[in-house]
Amino acid sequence: MSWAALTSGGKDSILSCQMAIDSGKNVRYFVTALPGYPDSSRSHSPNPNIVPVIAKAAGTEYTGIVTHGCREEEPVDPDAGFARLDIGGVIAGAVASVYPADRVRAITNRLGLSLFTPLWHMDTEMLVREVAGRMDVRMVVTAADGIDESFRSTRFDDYLIRHLNQVAATRHINIAGEGGEYERRTPDAPFHSCPVTFATSEKRSAPGRHEIVSGGFA
Repeated sequence: MSWAALTSGGKDSILSCQMAIDSGKNVRYFVTALPGYPDSSRSHSPNPNIVPVIAKAAGTEYTGIVTHGCREEEPVDPDAGFARLDIGGVIAGAVASVYPADRVRAITNRLGLSLFTPLWHMDTEMLVREVAGRMDVRMVVTAADGIDESFRSTRFDDYLIRHLNQVAATRHINIAGEGGEYERRTPDAPFHSCPVTFATSEKRSAPGRHEIVSGGFA
C-alpha cells in the first residue's frame, strides 16, 4: 500500500514521514496543501517551495494541492486532490492542534483512507529531542517573547532546547512551537539522499515576528 505524506517541510511532518518509513510504509508522495491566496491565516509555512526538493531527495513524487477560499472564509479540505492519488493512506504531522488534525481526519474518513499520525499527543520534550537527534531542523520564523530574531536559522540542538525550556518556565510557551511561537524548515533527514541547500536568503521583520525566506532550493 502506498502512502502520501502531507508536509510543509517543517519538523513535525518530516519526522512523521521518517517514522512512517522506519515502520516499513511505502511513502510514494509528498503533498503540500497550498492556500488559494498567499496570506491565508492557515498558511503557516514560509518556504513551501522546499517540499518538491525534499521529495526529490527522498525519491518520491511531489504534488501540490491548491485549496480554495477567500479572505473572509478559510479554504475547504481538498478531497479531490487526494482522491486522484494512488494511495491507501495519509501521513500527517499533527501533534496537539485539534483543528488541522480534524481536517485531515475528515478527508481520510470521506475517502476511506488510513491515517498515520505518530506524533499525536507525543510528549513535547521527547518530540523536540527526537527532532534534534535525528534531523537538521532550522528556525525560519520567530514570533514569541524570549525567542528573538537572533534565533533565525538556528539549528535544533541541546542548546536551543535548553533555551526553549528556560523561556517556557517564565512565558509558558509551547517548546514544540504548537502555539505559533516559531516555524521551521528541515533541510536534512535520514531518508534524504542528500541535504537540501538554498541559493538566496532574505530576512524580514514585523512587530512580533522575524522571518527568513530562502529560495533557489536544490
